[in-house]
Amino acid sequence: MKEVLIYTRFERFWHWSQASLIMFLAVTGFEVHGSFEMFGFEKAVMFHRAASYALLGLIVFAIFWHLTTGQWRQYFPTTKNLFAQIRYYMFGMFKGEDHPTHKTEISKLNPLQRLVYIQFKLILIPIVVISGIFYLFNKSIDKNNIIVISEFKLETIADWHVQGAFLLIVFLIIHVYMTTTGTSITSNIKAMITGLEELESENKNDKKGEAKNEG
Repeated sequence: MKEVLIYTRFERFWHWSQASLIMFLAVTGFEVHGSFEMFGFEKAVMFHRAASYALLGLIVFAIFWHLTTGQWRQYFPTTKNLFAQIRYYMFGMFKGEDHPTHKTEISKLNPLQRLVYIQFKLILIPIVVISGIFYLFNKSIDKNNIIVISEFKLETIADWHVQGAFLLIVFLIIHVYMTTTGTSITSNIKAMITGLEELESENKNDKKGEAKNEG
């Protein structure tokens, strides 16, 4: 086993900032929706709007980072070992079976994670963000006579936004549960805090080096 830097500082900052903003947006959003009362309606609206701008900024920065560093390739879907990964999560890990895929510095996500995260980034987040923007600027757009969303009722936009919020919460719950499926219950959380994770050494150069040393 060797300790490897898997998650960079930006990845960790982005992960925890995004998670915090999504949870805060959920709290303030559902208060605006009338589900409960915590800050008061006016403050909830103000906090929700401020957090939404912060999330938009973070998303733009994260897209730029992924494109410039090539890290977008981490999410490129693959069917290799996909069904073995699904079987492992459904049955194998409860029987103590070995993980069908192994994390490396250049391949951080297993096939199922890639499939889920690419949908999260390209479908779920855009639904929430776009519906939120349409809802946020609905009155301004009408006031300026810019016909952009005239065919969509405000109630419909709000419904899409709320449905997207529910899906985000479901994703968050499943995501938190899946963090407990590492080598220990807290190993994945620890890795996302420190950036370091213990991995099996599978590098051929390492093995060649060991062979030379033995010789």
